[in-house]
Amino acid sequence: MELSPRSHEVVAATAGVVAEHADEITSVFYPTMFEAHPELLGIFNLANQAIGEQPKALASSVVAFAVQLIDPDAPEFAPVLRRIAHKHVSLGVRASEYLIVGHYLLGAVRTVLGDAVTEEVAAAWDEVYWLFATALIAEEARLYALGGTEPEHPWRDFRVVERFDESDEVFSLLLAPVSGEVPAHLTGQYVAILVDLPDGSTQPRQYTISSGPRGDTLRVTIKRVRGVGGAPDGVVSGWLFDNAQPGTVLTVSQPAGDVVLEESDSPLVLVSAGIGITPIAAIMEDLSRRQPNRTVRLYHADRSHAHHALYAGLRRQVLAMADAQAINWYEEGATEAPTLHPARSGFMDLSGIAVPAEAEVFMCGPLPFMQAARAEFIAKGVPSERIHYEVFGPDLWAQSPA
Repeated sequence: MELSPRSHEVVAATAGVVAEHADEITSVFYPTMFEAHPELLGIFNLANQAIGEQPKALASSVVAFAVQLIDPDAPEFAPVLRRIAHKHVSLGVRASEYLIVGHYLLGAVRTVLGDAVTEEVAAAWDEVYWLFATALIAEEARLYALGGTEPEHPWRDFRVVERFDESDEVFSLLLAPVSGEVPAHLTGQYVAILVDLPDGSTQPRQYTISSGPRGDTLRVTIKRVRGVGGAPDGVVSGWLFDNAQPGTVLTVSQPAGDVVLEESDSPLVLVSAGIGITPIAAIMEDLSRRQPNRTVRLYHADRSHAHHALYAGLRRQVLAMADAQAINWYEEGATEAPTLHPARSGFMDLSGIAVPAEAEVFMCGPLPFMQAARAEFIAKGVPSERIHYEVFGPDLWAQSPA
């Protein structure tokens, strides 16, 4: 995938300017596009729009893609592109919608940069965008085909079979398709749930499949989001908390996600915080059934034991495995926590943790938490390619790793 020689020259000369104004460009792009095409509001997470995460993710990904086209020493973009494609497939993005996005994104470039955008500059960045878009379209078509999904009809109805309250703010839903079979999924993947809200809007949210492959149902584990510092409560998680009961029919995407448990015998180190326990729970359920002799180290941080979702199942799985050990850190009440081994007080501290040789590391939790953990593992000699992470929401880290 290469730019034409003239576009290569123009992009090299203008990439710095576009990068400098990237956030401003996307802040113009989204409102303009949504005003003309309000139907697209049902694809985008409006909470991430409101706090600016989605615009930043789009801006940084397009700029990173352009940079790797002009700089042979730039970080490989293929892993980022695959991750974006998985997110898009979970949201039912169609190839035709790239036409709309391209039109308004390039229009925003012209609006922000003004006279600096000559016809030659516009043509060069149009070429960048369509190289980006066609790569995504091709990868998304492949993922839809692998999932047996018709891209024009990407959603299926699932019925809530059971509901389990994991804590005051976390609950699990056991889902079964209304018709047909449960779609195959890889351990660690997620689905999107599309909800019609009381104000008439439709919003999707992605939730990890917190169980291993079962054959007849999927389990998702959801935290009811409470607004902090004046931010609003989560509208989708709140609706599901109030309304998703046995018998409720939900609109669900095909499973997606590129951070998955690979077939291997390597030791595993699983690191999580808060609701980031969900992909870890899926991995543990799968391992305890298929590879009970595999070496696993499980490290989790939470506010308290009462907030530690899915603990009972994880405890059973650790006990069922020949070489699994778990350590938990709680900000509150660690000394009284009824954990398998004594919990530790405060925030997670990995400095005294021994990492098994040739271990693979999986992480899920807040971005600063994972960045700190990643730095600790690299300092312990774990190669960066053996450290995998899942981000809930726009992946701002993927464009500029720590």
